[in-house]
Parts: sequence; structure tokens; C-alpha cells
Amino acid sequence: MAEVLDLDAYLKRLSFGGEPKPDLSTLMALQAAHVAAIPFEGLDPYLRRPVALDLATLQEKIFAHRRGGYCFELNTLFMAALEAIGYSVTALAGRVRWMSAPDAPLGPRSHMLLKVETSEGPYLADVGFGVCMLDAPLPLIVDREFPTPMGVYRIDDANGRYALKARRGEGWRTMYVFDLEPQLPADLIMSNWFTSTHAAPPFLSTLIVERIVGATRRKIVNRRYIVERRDGVVESERVIADAREMARLLDEVFEITPPVAVSDVFARASD
Repeated sequence: MAEVLDLDAYLKRLSFGGEPKPDLSTLMALQAAHVAAIPFEGLDPYLRRPVALDLATLQEKIFAHRRGGYCFELNTLFMAALEAIGYSVTALAGRVRWMSAPDAPLGPRSHMLLKVETSEGPYLADVGFGVCMLDAPLPLIVDREFPTPMGVYRIDDANGRYALKARRGEGWRTMYVFDLEPQLPADLIMSNWFTSTHAAPPFLSTLIVERIVGATRRKIVNRRYIVERRDGVVESERVIADAREMARLLDEVFEITPPVAVSDVFARASD
């Protein structure tokens, strides 16, 4: 029996009004609403808890337990919602480059993204790139800049692949490299297992929480609370004083309830 998404519960979680239709305007509104309502958070891999991708578990976690998730979870949920609305969606995989030197070899496929077909052509949709959450889908067109409310992006050719880049100050920073090879559920399960259990990706060693709030990106990185403007300039940054302050931030700013006592999360985190 195929897994079923409770679309009404998803739209309620997003505070999305109106009747969603499989068109570009709805896709843009859904992605903006998703990244504003459901934060990126890597608490489960950080706490060495398993990360499941079945819809029943995702809905229980995100809808019932006031949680977010990381890329595989968030984009799996987003894909299910888009398909329920009537879009044609293909799961893709990316190789993260955010912290890589330009000449560093490509790493594993540790990121999930989506290709969504619209009447205006295919679009890249991604609600799960934590550190620079993408607030709007982008046309799959190379060598053009696309401004969104939260940034300016471009997709470049990268030796036969695509490279998604975000403008940072006067320059560009590569988010990830990807191709258009469809990813089977088994591919995503394997990549998710590697990303959530291997030491190479950052999630075992670094607490990462991010949400778009108004015109800012709010982030927790270990014990630091960071507020960024759309261009990546840090508006403010401070060390989180104690578990009580972290609990307040998670509750009031990110609107999530951790699966364990916040004191356990704070104790694991470092400066």
C-alpha cells in the first residue's frame, strides 16, 4: 500500500490558505511558506538518533511533534506534497560544496533536491539546504541571475553538471553541484543513511538549526545564535549563554520542540 500524505495537515503546518494548484505561482508560494514554517534542523543525527524517510514517520515528527528536519526529510515531505497537488516531480541528488575549496574533489551525494515540471519549464526546488535555505524555486537555466526575497542565485555549468551558487557580498559561493539523474527511493535511503551516520558530513559534529524569519535568516550553530541578512552579511552573532536561552530560542524563534531535554543538547554542543 502506497504511503499517503495528509495534505491538509501539511498546508495547515504552513498556514497556507487557498486552493493549491499545480502551477508556478503555487510552487513559489509553497516553497516560501515551507522554509518560513518548517525549520531546517539536524537534531536527530546530532543526537545519534535514526533518520527515517517514510511519510508516516515524517508526518508524526513534523506535524505531531513540532519538529523540523534536514534535507532528505524536508524535501521528501515537500515532494510528497507537490505530487499530491498534481505536480510532476523528480528527486535529484547534490554534492555539497559550501565549505569546499574551489579545487577540492567532488564529495558524495549527500544532499537531496527536486526538479519540478511547470508550464514555464523545469524548476529546481529545495527546502532543505541548511546554512542557506532557498526561499524560492529557480528555473533550470544556466548563466542567469535570479533574485529572490532572501538572496540572489544562479545556476552555472560545472563540467557537464550544474552548480547552484548564492551571491555573498561581491562574490559567489557554490552551494552544491548536481545533475539530472533521477534518484530512486533506494538511492535516497542510502544517501540519507550515509549523511546521517558518517563523520564526513557535518551533522554528527555540528548542531545546525535554521529558519527564515521575515527578511532574515536565523541560525543556531552549536552554541552560537546568528542573524543574517539576505546577502549573507551577519547582522548579529552571540554565544548562547546556557540551556535556558537555547530552549527559549528553539521554542520562540525556531518553533520546535527537541526530542530530548535541551540541557542534553546544550551540553553536547561546543562554542
